[in-house]
Amino acid sequence: MINRPHIGIFGRMNVGKSSLFNALAGQTLSIVDNTPGTTTDPVRKILEIEGFGPVVLIDTGGIDDKSSPLGLRRVNRAIDIVDQIDLAILVFSHNNFADYEQSLMTTFLYKKIPFFLVHSKNDLEPLKVEITGAETVTRSPENPNKTKILNLIKKNLKKISSAPKSLLESMAGEGDSILLVTPIDAEAPEGRMILPQVQTLRAALDKNIIVTFAQPAQLKTALEKNKNFKIVITDSQAFAEVAKIVPEHIPLTSFSMLLARMHKNFRDMVKGVRRIDDLQNGDKVLILESCTHTINNCVDIGRVKLPALIQKYTGKKLDFTVTAGLDALPDDLSSYALAVQCGGCMATEKQLKNRLNNALEAGLAITNYGMAISYCNGIFDRVLKPLL
Repeated sequence: MINRPHIGIFGRMNVGKSSLFNALAGQTLSIVDNTPGTTTDPVRKILEIEGFGPVVLIDTGGIDDKSSPLGLRRVNRAIDIVDQIDLAILVFSHNNFADYEQSLMTTFLYKKIPFFLVHSKNDLEPLKVEITGAETVTRSPENPNKTKILNLIKKNLKKISSAPKSLLESMAGEGDSILLVTPIDAEAPEGRMILPQVQTLRAALDKNIIVTFAQPAQLKTALEKNKNFKIVITDSQAFAEVAKIVPEHIPLTSFSMLLARMHKNFRDMVKGVRRIDDLQNGDKVLILESCTHTINNCVDIGRVKLPALIQKYTGKKLDFTVTAGLDALPDDLSSYALAVQCGGCMATEKQLKNRLNNALEAGLAITNYGMAISYCNGIFDRVLKPLL
């Protein structure tokens, strides 16, 4: 899970959204021009805010760009960003605060997204309107108020930020030894480790835990050399092989399930995995990938391995749909029986929560990759135990 808050900048065309975005980013990333509709797709930039940490800043297209089918698509892309953010900045100019702005404010309040207002181009027309329910900052070339805006960002984010517990909370402590099983196979990225493995390693280093790495082929040797591992954590795809080798007295779980425990929907996922037993021929299963990657049609986990495993376990012919990245969920969510979320290492807690809650509200059971794989391999209770 990514622990960088996402901040969206919203407003009509030509109110100064991109100018504000560039000023906060400290470089010209969005094109600034008097031509309406210059910003098309959302533009993102990771920004380090002194005294807070890294955030993701998002510049969006104008919410009033409805002059053409393309403009409407730009508006929809901007509105979609609302479900991905932790904080909103609503920009307006020339005291023009009407239906578009009020509608966005209503949306932010309904979704419980903190926000503040920026009256841009204050040199052309000073702020005269009073808007209740939100703090307002003025901005102009002579007085950009960057420090004040950054302070408002920090103030609002600190209200909602809570440091997540460690991935290894209650599993191991200072001086303990843990074993991480990290297959280097066709899906492993060239020259590096996947993010959940890196996050687990960092969590171990933060707690002064001793870490041993092994591929599945070296697992027996690693266990013979050290019989006192506090826990073994494996890639979920190797669950079947690793579970046969690791003695029952040594706790076992996976990187994917460690990440699942960090989500507010963890209990829903634990409950939802048992829905696999009730699947019938023709049932639809939604696979949710939070990242995008080059697809390998032979070994891809979400498109090939996981569907094959679930169908083998159930003995049923099922219909699988894969939604990658932050693409929109299917319109007919209620027609699905189960949603299976990946570990979610490339998404924020807010993004995952919104996607999974949409599925729950439509009546779907939800679970995650590691849970589904372990359940179909008959080891779910064993690998869940260390997380409880």
